[in-house]
Amino acid sequence: MPCVVIAAPASGQGKTTVATGLMAALTARGARVSPHKVGPDYIDPGYHALACGRPGRNLDPFLVGEERVAPLFAHGALGADIAVVEGVMGLYDGAAGLGGFASTAHVARLLAAPVVLVVDARSQGRSVAALVHGFATYEAGVRVAGVVLNRVGTDRHEAILRESLEPLGIPVLGVLGRHDAIAKPSRHLGLVPAAERHAEAVATVAALGTLVGAAVDLDALWHVAREAGPSKVEAWDPVRETALENDGPSGGGATRHDGGLPPLRRPRIAVASGAAFTFGYAETTELLSAAGAEVVPFDPLRDEGLPEHTAGLVIGGGFPEVYAADLSANEKLRTAVASFAQRGGAVAAECAGLLYLARSLDGSPMCAVVDADARMTGRLTLGYREAVAAADSVLASPGTAVRGHEFHRTEVTPGAGRRAAWEASPTRPGSAGPVVGPVREGFVAGRVHASYLHTHWAGFPGTASRFVAACREATPCA
Repeated sequence: MPCVVIAAPASGQGKTTVATGLMAALTARGARVSPHKVGPDYIDPGYHALACGRPGRNLDPFLVGEERVAPLFAHGALGADIAVVEGVMGLYDGAAGLGGFASTAHVARLLAAPVVLVVDARSQGRSVAALVHGFATYEAGVRVAGVVLNRVGTDRHEAILRESLEPLGIPVLGVLGRHDAIAKPSRHLGLVPAAERHAEAVATVAALGTLVGAAVDLDALWHVAREAGPSKVEAWDPVRETALENDGPSGGGATRHDGGLPPLRRPRIAVASGAAFTFGYAETTELLSAAGAEVVPFDPLRDEGLPEHTAGLVIGGGFPEVYAADLSANEKLRTAVASFAQRGGAVAAECAGLLYLARSLDGSPMCAVVDADARMTGRLTLGYREAVAAADSVLASPGTAVRGHEFHRTEVTPGAGRRAAWEASPTRPGSAGPVVGPVREGFVAGRVHASYLHTHWAGFPGTASRFVAACREATPCA
């Protein structure tokens, strides 16, 4: 599989512009492009999906384990001609205190993939060669195979940059000028998700494809991508994973039937979607389906009731704070969600889902499933977490260890229920900074599990089996 990793010396250098533009340009040429993103980011993959016409998928060693990164990559890239992987932060920046673990460089090594370094060349001349040389030689096993120069001012500026880089033997694959007009709108947590501005997002992605397609030598880039190392890894398979993990770390799950035995009833699991709930990993629904569920979407902004015969709810992340008034105005659905939870329906909610289940969000009434109130703050909570299940729930048995990620500017009061969801450690042993003890976080009540913690279920596939088993035991809504 030809593959290239798009990296940069730091955030803000133009990785997303170049990666998304390359995906769109290659797709426009007729290639089947598999889009991937290093790290836990949910927003960039939405733009990648628009560019490629297939799901954007995350590759995160911290969340899923480094042994699953290549198999998940192979799963996502099935049937593709080329894969483009967008990095995260700077090339060597990963989980704090872990020496580059979960960095773009780490993922590039796991995939044996060449790296193309996007460099913001503003205010730089000959010094750009020192920067590229440093990144190319900093860590063994990371191969910087090309450079894309971004925000180049003039033809003379470009000539100086090319001349300085020539002795390194690392080809300049493309040069972009200062195209500030092509911008993806942002707000308090970064880019606005593509699903919230679909028509504009489609136009933006198309413009990026035109820009990058003209500025980058696509044939030379494809040649670099073909230099990816051979891989004999077996593609990740959600059916195999759920079968293997039924008695795994989440404490058991659904019993699978084959060999002529009658199939179990397929519980219907409704997954929140629409503009307010855009954060989710493609593997979550794949695992739920593999574990025996029927997965259907619903939009809390538009739908006045849950899908018929719903036995479980999954309410993931997003921006409910932006849509608080509209979510609150849909009183019929809020009532339906509350009634479903009170009857013992299985509910898994994370971050935005937690806010939606609270009594209120910035003063607007929500579902009142969780005995807490939520509000926006000026403080960003961001980072990887290690957590242990603090109570028996539809997702995990007590003591189950998971890894997750938090990313929000909201807070709920109180921060945990009488039965907390997790005991989370925001600072890993050995990392810089003060040692912080476990923090009780989230809510478990009946069959409801609500928390700020985002987890990637591919890293803990027994979670999906356990949740489907809980849905089978629930009474579906009418």
